[in-house]
Amino acid sequence: MLSDWVRNWTYGVRASAARMLGRLGVSPNALTVFGYLLNLPVMCVLATGHMQLGGILVAVAGLFDSLDGALAREMGQGSVFGAFLDSVADRFSEGTVFLGLFLWYLRNGGQLELVLIYAAIFGSLMVSYARARAQGVGVECKEGLFTRFERVILLAIGLMVQQVRLALWAMAILTNVTAIQRIYHVWRVTGREKQPKS
Repeated sequence: MLSDWVRNWTYGVRASAARMLGRLGVSPNALTVFGYLLNLPVMCVLATGHMQLGGILVAVAGLFDSLDGALAREMGQGSVFGAFLDSVADRFSEGTVFLGLFLWYLRNGGQLELVLIYAAIFGSLMVSYARARAQGVGVECKEGLFTRFERVILLAIGLMVQQVRLALWAMAILTNVTAIQRIYHVWRVTGREKQPKS
């Protein structure tokens, strides 16, 4: 996946930034919360139709989103709750950004865009839910073409080049394809088990 390649390629930079934040006394959980709060001005900017600025801010917020895990590793402060908080904050972040777009198109008659936003949010949630449920039954599930990293990058680029509808089409389709990929992965790993009849 593109996200794995980027994480490996940027590991040194992220680790250095994380160590600097750690020396300043920033905790991973505080950084997670701050990363979410950055999405609130993004929502406001998008809700007022400033798409290019919104794209830049989406990218900036995404950078902070990648640092909390690095900070936890570098400072030895990883925790079960921290991982849980990070995952929940990611869902809130996506919903907040999409809310800004939703409000703009709701006021400006973008009916197709509203449907695409719904489909993209639905697919995004199903990608995350499929992974969570897979882990609940003991299956590691990071499969799929379109993880959160790819979603953030695509949305940021789409906003900056003012091709929002195209980006929404891609997200609406690829998020749901990724959810299906994860369903198939779990089915394959579990050996195509048949459920006993009740």
